[in-house]
Amino acid sequence: MENPTHKERIREVLAGNHPDRVPVGLWRHFPVDDQDPEMLAESTLDFQKRYDLDLIKVTPASSYCLKDWGTQDRWEGNTEGTRKYIHYAVQEPQDWDRLKVLDPRGGFLGAQLHCLKIVVGKAGATTPVVQTIFNPLAQAKNLCGDRTLRRHLQKHPDAVRAGLDTILQSTLRFIEVCLEIGVDGIFLAVQHATPAFFREEEYRKWGMPDDLKILAAAGNSWLNILHLHGEQIHFQLLSGYPAQVINWHDREAGPSLKEGHAISGKTVCGGWRQWETIALGDGNKVEAEAMDAILQMQGKNLILGTGCVTPIIAPDSCLRAAVRPRTG
Repeated sequence: MENPTHKERIREVLAGNHPDRVPVGLWRHFPVDDQDPEMLAESTLDFQKRYDLDLIKVTPASSYCLKDWGTQDRWEGNTEGTRKYIHYAVQEPQDWDRLKVLDPRGGFLGAQLHCLKIVVGKAGATTPVVQTIFNPLAQAKNLCGDRTLRRHLQKHPDAVRAGLDTILQSTLRFIEVCLEIGVDGIFLAVQHATPAFFREEEYRKWGMPDDLKILAAAGNSWLNILHLHGEQIHFQLLSGYPAQVINWHDREAGPSLKEGHAISGKTVCGGWRQWETIALGDGNKVEAEAMDAILQMQGKNLILGTGCVTPIIAPDSCLRAAVRPRTG
């Protein structure tokens, strides 16, 4: 295929073919800008224009899906671009039952939909656009804090389950409107599928059913990306999720890209260390890890990327090296 669009290139990769060049997918937070939907859209599109990436992951602050319930956060200069939570909407067990299913077209969710409309309208014809969706457990953690969630799961599991059900329904409604807008898929962020929080059998109970309902809601999309965050992830357990692409900290936590593809059968996204290479490395290091990733995958079923967001301190030289055209 001569001069394919970004969408066509990604589709070639998903089909298991050798693309004209190995696609690159990098994304980052835009702190402060992410508090205004039009500014977030503009910053996202400027980043795309500067580096000509093969996909656009729209990356709002993680609080975008929580503020309508009363959670508050603020920008304190984190080099990953994330904000600090300063007030949790859920503090007592009974607070889970007070959560109401949100209207996706109102409040902060509605603002994020406005951002999506702008991005899809300006880039969606040639470049795939995916919206970040935090799974219900990740949202629950940010509604009450890690320590409180652990305590409530242990002592008040029914209350947490009621809260998760409300979060799930709000998320499903939001995804429905995202699809109407024309996104090409969702980026499902899973943060608790690790033994540090759940054993495999526990995650089967608390995480998997909701994750699968979310992916089913986005099931007609052609570019759903599963992001597994953390170390010692239950990769085997989640590898069968119905997503086209799987992304994890392959360099830092494993398994390798080659192993991950063998286990999951999916297109894999990764190859670069988020901090040591993209943020604190140089062009030579970026190139070396890219070529190693391509060699592992024999140039197929691969989108080059990091295991998580690109740090906002990443130098332009590393990002320029990352998007340098490469064939398999």
